[in-house]
Amino acid sequence: MKLLVSACLMGVGCRYDGKSNELPQLEALMKKHTCIPVCAEIFGGLPTPRVPAEIAGDRVVNREGRDVTAEFTRGAAEVARLAQMTGCTAALLKERSPSCGSGQVYDGTFSKTLVEGDGLTAKALKELGVTVYGESQIKELL
Repeated sequence: MKLLVSACLMGVGCRYDGKSNELPQLEALMKKHTCIPVCAEIFGGLPTPRVPAEIAGDRVVNREGRDVTAEFTRGAAEVARLAQMTGCTAALLKERSPSCGSGQVYDGTFSKTLVEGDGLTAKALKELGVTVYGESQIKELL
């Protein structure tokens, strides 16, 4: 299957701090699926590294108080467009991220408090009918 994968989970240093979250099962995942790396935050025009951001109500705000909703929205739209162009029906995304989180995201207070909700990219993909998995669910894809 064609699978969108958060680029940071594939070892790309695109997290807010310039690091990655490479999955130990990456090789097995790539043997089973065609993996297409995506980073909505980069697609939206944000730099790496960048100030961390969280969802606060209907906006995405970074730790310095700057509203980065437009960049996150643009990035989510680009990932959704890529899903449609490539025929992806599933995505493996970074959990708790304001872009990629599915089911839980940080609450916008930068206190590591989780709340129910989806990141902008996860939400956009779900609206297209793409099944979204978090990295803790990788066994379902292997």
